[in-house]
Amino acid sequence: MNKEKGKNKSESSSRFNLSSKFWKTFLVVVAAFLTFAGPTYVVYVFLNVLGLSYAISMLSGFILLVVGLVLTWYLIKHKIIS
Repeated sequence: MNKEKGKNKSESSSRFNLSSKFWKTFLVVVAAFLTFAGPTYVVYVFLNVLGLSYAISMLSGFILLVVGLVLTWYLIKHKIIS
């Protein structure tokens, strides 16, 4: 039974493996989207399309920018982006 638990644990951890080219590419694209599109297009959509207030739109854009920069920093720190 212990072998089965170890096998399941290793299978679940292999789903999100940072050495995989797919996950590296996916995380870089997400970081770029959050850093660049978050403060521009998402703010535009919130402000003009959804009709949210200016403060909420700007705050959400700032939060997305910070999340994108933190993700970029994480990828650089773990040498995924060199």
